[in-house]
Amino acid sequence: MAIRLSDHFSYKRLLKFVFPSIVMMIFTSIYGVVDGFFVSNFAGKTSFAALNLIYPVVMILGGVGFMIGSGGSALVAMTLGQKKEEEANRYFAMMVELTIIAGITLGLIAYLLMPQIAYFFKARGQMHDDCVTYGRISVIFIFSFMLQNLFQSFLITAEKPKYGLYFTIAAGVTNIIGDFLLVGVFKFGITGAALATGLSQLVGGVLPIFYFISPLNNSRLKLVPTSLELDPIIKACSNGFSELLSNISSSIVSIIYNNQLITLFGENGVSVYGVLMYVQFVFIAIFIGYAVGSAPIAGYHYGALNNDELKNVFKKSMKLMAFAGILMAIIAYSIAIPVVKIFVGYDEELMNMTLKAFYLYIPTFILAGMNIYASSFFTALNNGKVSAIISALRTLVFQTSCVLLIPIIIGPNGIWMSNAISETFSFITVVYALLKYRHVYHYM
Repeated sequence: MAIRLSDHFSYKRLLKFVFPSIVMMIFTSIYGVVDGFFVSNFAGKTSFAALNLIYPVVMILGGVGFMIGSGGSALVAMTLGQKKEEEANRYFAMMVELTIIAGITLGLIAYLLMPQIAYFFKARGQMHDDCVTYGRISVIFIFSFMLQNLFQSFLITAEKPKYGLYFTIAAGVTNIIGDFLLVGVFKFGITGAALATGLSQLVGGVLPIFYFISPLNNSRLKLVPTSLELDPIIKACSNGFSELLSNISSSIVSIIYNNQLITLFGENGVSVYGVLMYVQFVFIAIFIGYAVGSAPIAGYHYGALNNDELKNVFKKSMKLMAFAGILMAIIAYSIAIPVVKIFVGYDEELMNMTLKAFYLYIPTFILAGMNIYASSFFTALNNGKVSAIISALRTLVFQTSCVLLIPIIIGPNGIWMSNAISETFSFITVVYALLKYRHVYHYM
């Protein structure tokens, strides 16, 4: 039996529904991980550092698709809950059109400014050339990356999360094969890594369009002819702005991290942070995947005024995120040594430095899941303001402050603890917000 947004969700049913979204996010995060592995081992640590230095720019641009997808899908899910099927399809088509236009426009601007961006990030010499190469190739495909992020949300709202999983797996396999051939076999270095990722994003971002216009499409959503309307676009973007803000803030934090690390540890510091980010990409992807996968459920029942099911989904989700956070920390401790060896085992000094940083960074995962879910939950309730405040405080304010101040207070190695400390402050904010709005939305 297909799972519907209108269903009652037990733990088993909830996990079954969100599982494809979690796997989708993991495969998406693997793009950067696979690139990093092949670049580090086949192109050297300078190219590896360059990849990590410029990657936040790509993520910021890709976050625009995530903003439109999360805010748009919340609007569409609420509209479906109100039994307005035709209106929901029009909103869906608008979001796809908006994403394509934004992707092409932002990609062109980023392509032209890439040398200046790399220089601003303190990239010099060969590292600067590698940053420009990877960045320019990546932004050529940025419209498809944005579409991929968009469809990750809308395929769930369409009650076809498995299709999203299939598209993402196809994209992930394309990326892995592309990296193996272009970087490992043909030795195209960072150019090959960027091309492999771009081709995989075409698979993940463009193929879903053909599904939604196909006569074989039996989902709740269809791409229909429509024109852009300002009101639903503003509603979707303002509601999903918290997701973009979170993405931008995380990327800004990465940029600040890298600037701090170049000052404190040199090129090796950027490489160390790259390894930590690859592990975080996968672990945080699990939390984000759950949040994205469960958001349409909350949005639907909020629109349908079904408070009992909204309470049920919220309660189960917070318990699952708490359990997952502890489990992620335990797993991280157990895999630390082999993961570090995979990426930087060729350099003993770099490997030891990375392992030490890894252990200090691990407590970050304990509270991250609940913080991420809470922000997404308010987006699902179409309260982008609260969601944006949570995201801004969590990533931009707390993380930035900790990255800058903790090394001054407890020494250079304190930078690896800054994320865990910032997640603690974020959790306090989340608890306050959830208690404050519990009588407004009746989820507790």
